[in-house]
Amino acid sequence: MMSAINAVNSPQGLPILDMEILRTFVAIAETGSFTRAAQQVFRTPSAVSMQIKRLEEMLGRALFVREPRQVHLTPEGEIMLGYARQLLELNDEAVGQFLSPQVGGTVRLGAPDDIGARVLPGVISQFTRSYPAVQVNVRNGRSPDLIRRLDIGELDLALLVAEAGDRPHPRAEPIFRESLVWAGREGGVAVQRTPLPLAVADRGCAWRRMALQALNRSGHRYRIAYTSEHTGAQEAATLQDIAITPLPRSLVQSPLRAIDESESGLLTLGDYEVLMLRMPARGAAVEALAQHIEDHFAGVNAPGQASMA
Repeated sequence: MMSAINAVNSPQGLPILDMEILRTFVAIAETGSFTRAAQQVFRTPSAVSMQIKRLEEMLGRALFVREPRQVHLTPEGEIMLGYARQLLELNDEAVGQFLSPQVGGTVRLGAPDDIGARVLPGVISQFTRSYPAVQVNVRNGRSPDLIRRLDIGELDLALLVAEAGDRPHPRAEPIFRESLVWAGREGGVAVQRTPLPLAVADRGCAWRRMALQALNRSGHRYRIAYTSEHTGAQEAATLQDIAITPLPRSLVQSPLRAIDESESGLLTLGDYEVLMLRMPARGAAVEALAQHIEDHFAGVNAPGQASMA
């Protein structure tokens, strides 16, 4: 992860602020939460905390008052927020001034619902600041449907989710990898019930398939207690101790916990991957968005930032 202090100082000897860290700072200030901000800027809460710690160390001031369920700006943080917004606007305006005359058009992007809800809004927001002449139209859906739409020309670019090593389309390229884990409520008893109650998506979901295959291999009896296409609803059911659910490790935050396989007898679920699939020769706008998405996922895969959310 880049430091809040660039390797090169200003001519006056002062450190140079990192734009990505300023984006994180503004996101926390606007959402009042490290977790919600992490989802917006495509980082883990721990990575976001480290970014803010480095920024505070550089400035020699505390920028946030941290409370159990919310954070607030300090007086120094309020001052910094004004500067941060101005700097980000100037940065985006300067970059857009040079890039916008070169790249324009419309990109039709497909993604599974959870990536569409958690990841893409922040990614597209940053992209359109740099490429204001490009319009991005997003369609959410299951990976098989997105592949079909791309193959018949209804999409230019698609993100897919699959078990690590699985290739649902020969041109699909992996751009992110993360562990899938069993998640349950802290202190909850759902994991002890027989048959084991599950909260999962409907058929066609890679995470559901990985979970059921692991249960079948281990001989666990189970029932589908809660079905939803959105991970947020599965998390909600798990928070109420209705069921346990398969989740990316990065999404397991208190009061949820990753269930220890040795404690429960559940088998390890393994890794899942996010893959990118694009129509060939779709033009500069598609390539620019594809590269932007790849760069974000590469940053998440970098040391110290090993999760999607």
